[in-house]
Amino acid sequence: MIVITAPTGNIGRRLLSLLVETAPAHGEELRVVVRDPARIPDAVRGRVEVVTGSHGDPATVERAFTGADAVFWLVPPDASLTPEEAYSGFTRPAARAFAAHSVGHVVGVSALGRGTPQAGRAGLVTASLAMDDLIADSGVAYRALANPSFFENLLEEAGSIRENGVFTDTVAADRPAPVVAVADIAATAAGLLLDRSWTGVGSVPVLGPQDLSPNDMARIMSEELGRPVRYERESLDQMRSTMLACGLNEAFVEGMVDMKRAKDQGLDSGVARSPQAGPATGFAQWCAQTLKPAVLATSEAADAH
Repeated sequence: MIVITAPTGNIGRRLLSLLVETAPAHGEELRVVVRDPARIPDAVRGRVEVVTGSHGDPATVERAFTGADAVFWLVPPDASLTPEEAYSGFTRPAARAFAAHSVGHVVGVSALGRGTPQAGRAGLVTASLAMDDLIADSGVAYRALANPSFFENLLEEAGSIRENGVFTDTVAADRPAPVVAVADIAATAAGLLLDRSWTGVGSVPVLGPQDLSPNDMARIMSEELGRPVRYERESLDQMRSTMLACGLNEAFVEGMVDMKRAKDQGLDSGVARSPQAGPATGFAQWCAQTLKPAVLATSEAADAH
């Protein structure tokens, strides 16, 4: 029995799609924990057991982890909480349930940075690494998927790319760093959940095929979209002001700022690249398959108005 948390999110829905096709051949049943079962696709809902509720809720995880052999763990960041509350606070009931129900294996979504000079002051990443320690202390065999930033973050910029040919971030324009497609994270998680020959506690970096700077990404986007795209660097103060103006928790905002500062100081560059076990989606391929349709869809929506 494999339990999938956050099965309608960016990573979870891709993982669920993979496991629905592959798990039965491995003799595995699937159970999902979801607040709104209607968000599970109809074609999938009849093939999984559904536990309705939040996986941060003690009663829900008691139901969800009874009889579970493996769990995919992903915390949906909640910007109304402090980083500690959003990660370890949310995870604490699950960690107790892992131990109480003798769950053998857990695969969690985490971040790069452990062991780097920036790890202790990296805001949301520091909170995520503390969550990993909490899970590991429950006694399960644990693999933290150590991820850099996602290609998919750029989908939030589709309108700006179409309107102005611009995307923004807070890191130096010429700083290369790993970047990954969420599909590759899901595929790596699926492999670990289906082949549970691993033991102990460790992290699995999911780095994508190459390090890219924002300027590299702008060049590739320009080529794939057939229009000029450039990078504009936003200051941390600008980012902080924008987020606070949206009414987000001040401590969470500072956690985001600290994370962005740490990334600009090399937080994600502490792992030597080695051949990735799972698929490694190239950025140009992702732009052609995912970003370009999103930009065109934004364009068509604007034209309709």
